[in-house]
Amino acid sequence: MATIEVEPTEPGEGAGPVALTRRGGVALWRQIEQALEAEIASEGLAPGDRLPTEHALAERFGVNRHTVRQALGALEERGVVRVEQGRGTFVHDDPLPYTVRKRTRFSETIRLQNREPHSRLILAGNFPAESAIARPLGLRRGESVILLETLGEADGRPITIASHYFPAARVPDMIAAYRAEGSITRALARCGIADYTRKSTKVTARLPSAEDARALRLPRSRPVLVAENLNIDLDGRPIEVSINRMAAERVQLVFEP
Repeated sequence: MATIEVEPTEPGEGAGPVALTRRGGVALWRQIEQALEAEIASEGLAPGDRLPTEHALAERFGVNRHTVRQALGALEERGVVRVEQGRGTFVHDDPLPYTVRKRTRFSETIRLQNREPHSRLILAGNFPAESAIARPLGLRRGESVILLETLGEADGRPITIASHYFPAARVPDMIAAYRAEGSITRALARCGIADYTRKSTKVTARLPSAEDARALRLPRSRPVLVAENLNIDLDGRPIEVSINRMAAERVQLVFEP
C-alpha cells in the first residue's frame, strides 16, 4: 500500500520534502495530488495563496514537471486550485459577492469585500452606434456613441472587463473626464450627470473571446458571465449601456432591490 509522508514544518515556513512511494499501485502524480490537498486541508496553504512553481514542486517531489502538471490538473479539475495564465496556480477561494442593485458602483462593491479595487482603461473612442446599443440609449443606428472599455481588478486580480457606451451628444467630454477621474461615476458628474441608477440588468453565460480571456487571465474553456446593463439619469433618460464580462468562477452575482 502506498504511503505519503509530509514532514512537519514550523509556522511561516515552506512545506518540507515529501517522500513518494514508487511501488504500491498509486501513481506518482496521484500521490502529489494527495499531498498537496492534505497541505491545503491542514491550512498550510490558505485560500488565495499561490502554490510553488511547477519547477519548485518537481524538485521538492523529485519528479519531472509533467508529473507535477498532472497533479495540478487533477486538483484544478476538482476545484481545489485555480490556474491563472501568466500568474501561476492558487488555492481556490470563494467567489467574490458582487451586488447588483439600483446603484451599483464597482469600487464601492469591491471595497465592501475588504478588497482593493482598481480600474484600468483599455480602449476609448467615438463610434457609430450599432442597433443593439442605439436602441436602449434612445438613439438612431449610426448616431455617435462614446466607448470606454475598462478592466476592473480586486487586489490585482482581474474580475471584469466592461464596455461602457454613452450618447456622445450628451457627454462629449466623457473620455477626457474619465482619464482625469479614473471613475465612471465621477466622470459622469464632471460631465453634468450628477447621479444615475440601474434600470435593468440581463445576465447570460458564454465562453470568452480570445481578447477577454487574455485580459481576465482565463483559459478559453472557462465561462464568463455577461451582464448587459442600462443606466438612466435622475430624469429617467438613458445615459449608459454597459456590457460586463465577468470571470464566472471569481464572481457571485447577488441581486438586491
